[in-house]
This record gives sequence, C-alpha cells and structure tokens, in this order.
Amino acid sequence: MNEPLDLLVIGGGINGAGIARDAAGRGLTVELVEKDDLASHTSSASTKLVHGGLRYLEQFEFRLVGESLREREVLLANAPHIIWPLRFVLPHEPSMRPRWMLQAGLALYDRLGGRKRLPKSRKVDLRIAPHRAILQDRLVAGFEYSDCWVEDARMVVLTAMDAKARGARISTRTECTNLVRSQANWLATVRDGNGERTIVAKAVVNAAGPWVDKVAKAALGQGTPAHLRLVKGSHIIVPRAYPGDHAYIFQQDDKRIVFAIPYERDYTLIGTTDLLYEGDLDDVQITSDERAYLREAVTQYLRSGVTEEDIVYTYAGVRPLYEDKAASNSTVTRDYVFEVEATGGAPILSVYGGKITTYRKLAEHALAKLSQHMNIPGEAWTVDAPLPGGDIADADFARFLWDAGERHIWIPPEMLLRLGRAYGTRIDKVVGTATALEGLGEHFGGDLYEAELEYLVAHEFARTADDVLWRRSKLGMHLSEQATDSVARWFAQRD
Repeated sequence: MNEPLDLLVIGGGINGAGIARDAAGRGLTVELVEKDDLASHTSSASTKLVHGGLRYLEQFEFRLVGESLREREVLLANAPHIIWPLRFVLPHEPSMRPRWMLQAGLALYDRLGGRKRLPKSRKVDLRIAPHRAILQDRLVAGFEYSDCWVEDARMVVLTAMDAKARGARISTRTECTNLVRSQANWLATVRDGNGERTIVAKAVVNAAGPWVDKVAKAALGQGTPAHLRLVKGSHIIVPRAYPGDHAYIFQQDDKRIVFAIPYERDYTLIGTTDLLYEGDLDDVQITSDERAYLREAVTQYLRSGVTEEDIVYTYAGVRPLYEDKAASNSTVTRDYVFEVEATGGAPILSVYGGKITTYRKLAEHALAKLSQHMNIPGEAWTVDAPLPGGDIADADFARFLWDAGERHIWIPPEMLLRLGRAYGTRIDKVVGTATALEGLGEHFGGDLYEAELEYLVAHEFARTADDVLWRRSKLGMHLSEQATDSVARWFAQRD
C-alpha cells in the first residue's frame, strides 16, 4: 500500500480548492477529488461578487461582514485580473427602510473592514445623469458604495492551479464512492473514467457543498450533528438594461434585495432569489415563479422594465447553509461552520456554508480545526500570495494591460482585455511565441483560437467544451452555435 496522504479533500468548489491550496502550501500531501468539473455547481452559480454582504448587517452577522470586508481587500490585491471594483447605487425607496438606517448601515459597512483600496460610500442625487434616465421618477435620492466583481469559476480554477503547483493532486471527474475509517487512516474508494482506485489518507475534508451530508453519511453511517439547509439562488441575464459601469441594488417588499449588474459587456445580470430547495442537486433550474420575481423586482425601479422575452440566459445554484436547531428559534446562518468527527479514529471535517469572499480565511480556520487532531506544519501563508496571473505590480491592472499591449501589438484591444482579465500575467503563456493571430492556430469564432484551448487543457483542467465556454470563460454567451459546435468537435477529436 502506498504511503498515506495527509489530506483527502472531497469537493472541487471554492472551499475545497482553497483548503487544498493552503494545505499543500504548508507541506501536506493532498489530493482533491471532484465528481464533475471544478466549480460545476454552487461556486459558478453565485452573484459573482466579492463583498461584505450589506444586508447581513440587519441579521447582526457582524463577524461575517467584518471578515468578508477585510478579505475583499486581500483578494483584490491577490487577483486583480479576475476581481475589480464596482460601484453600487442603492435608491432610497421611502416605503422600505428609512434613509437614516441606510446611511448608518453604509457608514458601519465602510468601517468594519478597514477599507483601504476602495472609495467610501456617499449620498447620490438620482435626479441627475445617468440615473435620471434609468430610474423611475419617484426615486430621487440614494446612496453609492463600493464592493467588487469576481469571475467566480475562474477563482476556483486558479486556486486549484496554485494547489497543484504546490504539490497537490487535482482529480476532476473523480467521484468518492465509499469511505472506510480505521484508527489511523481513511480508505476512500474513488471512481473516474478509468475505473476505481483506493486513496489512503490520514484525514478527510468534506467540502462537497450541497452533497456534504451525503458524504458524511457515507463516512460515518449517519449525518453529522449539523443540520443542512439547502437554499437555491437563481439569476436571469438580459440584454444590457442601462448604460454605465455601475450596479444597482434594489430593495424588495419582502425585505430582500436584488442586484442589477453589468455583465459580459452586452448584458445585465439580475439576482438572486432565496428559496428552500429539495430537488435534484445535479439538475438545479430556475422556476417560472423565480423568473417573474426577478423581472418584477427590477421593473418597479427601472424605466425600461424587463419582460420574459428579454431573458437570454438563466442559472441557479444551491447553497449548503448551517441551521442551528439547538437555538430557540432554529436560526440559519450565512457564516461558515465546521463539524469535526474524530471519536472513531482518523478525523473528518465537514464544511457548511461559506462564500467566495471568505474562502481563503475559511481554509485557514479549517486547518486550525484539523490541527487539534493531526500535525499541521507551517503557518498561515496565503494572505499575500497572488493567485496565478495575479502577480501584477501594485495590483495596477490598467498599467499591466498597457504593457501587455505594447508586447503584443497584434492582438486586437477587445481580445487583449478579455485575455488580460482571464489570465493576467500568464497571458504570454496563452499566446506562446505567436506574433500574429494566424499563429494562434484554428480560429473558432469571435476571439477564440486553438492556442487558448491548448492552454486550458494543459494548465486549467479543461476536458470538455462546456468547461471552456461556461466555466473558464463565458464565451458561450458570445459565440455562434456553429462556433460552439466546433469547440465541441475539437475536444471530441482529442478523446
């Protein structure tokens, strides 16, 4: 039998990738297994924000908001190619929260996270451009504040890439089908396209997201003491609903909020819903009621409104939240919670909750929990460690892009921006030795060439057309059906 791994991580979402990266960087031997592609589920179905969660202040989740805001600054510095600042405009709706409450909440939001890189909140007059032509006449005043946009699935992939660079094994399309514990180790049976194999590991991290209870039951014969609450969030995408690079945050009668965010240059992203989910976790879909809710949510604010015919794309994901049934009123938290079970031998740590913004800190805390049951060498190290492509001087993306354009004057500006945003300083690895577009190989349509597909296969674990068109990028929204079919054929010919 091979020497046991230190850690088996089950789940290739942001939490699993983050824990694998941190552990590998401390010298642990690690393998991550994911039954589908990286970020196939919850981690690619977010509202794509690195933020503190303004509305969580009303729920008194001050620790979560403060940590999220501090992490917003850390992630912006370490991945300035896939994360960038975004200004949010919050119209004051007199029938909703009073103006003083919004102003006080934003003042607290500015202070909780030690804001350094982003401008502070301010009042805004909605009767002047650009808002006057966008919002309905009753909306005359509001507030503006900062958070960040993130390419969520790319953050997962880049985190997994860094884990691999530090020694972790990343096994996608590999499902853990059985877990057996001894006093010293776990024996995990995993299955991929080549059949079954056994992994021996001193500890297991169950970061399976919505499947966390399923994995726990496979390991322990029962669920963990935690109580899982599955909550679905759905989004719609419409043709660009308004000009400008700012986002809107709209208050709703049910006390929730809905975002309208510029998306992929030509579109507006609208979301999210928040519904208890009990359906098929491998086939999470938006419902007609959710589509109507989101359309009505923005139609009551925007002059143009949104119709059912405007919707060009939708997506939905399920968040695995922790429900504390020991509390008097059975509370559900948006914070992350760990359950460690080590009474029967080798430890297993199960992760509940979490959000993209706090994944790095979650990983630190997960390893701290495991250190009570096994030796975890080294210290926390990820706070100032850029993700692949994120080693941009002074996190100045504009200057980086200018320099890249000077080196590759033959790349059209829009293509250069897309490649720079996706790959950062690794753009030179994507284009290789090419000195003209013809040197990038087969042209599939738009600005997608074979050289980029070769890079994604070699470095980013891409194995299908969907991996490229919908997770490593959103080119599926921009390319013709003929082009996407050509990408699928390219992958089929490699099998």
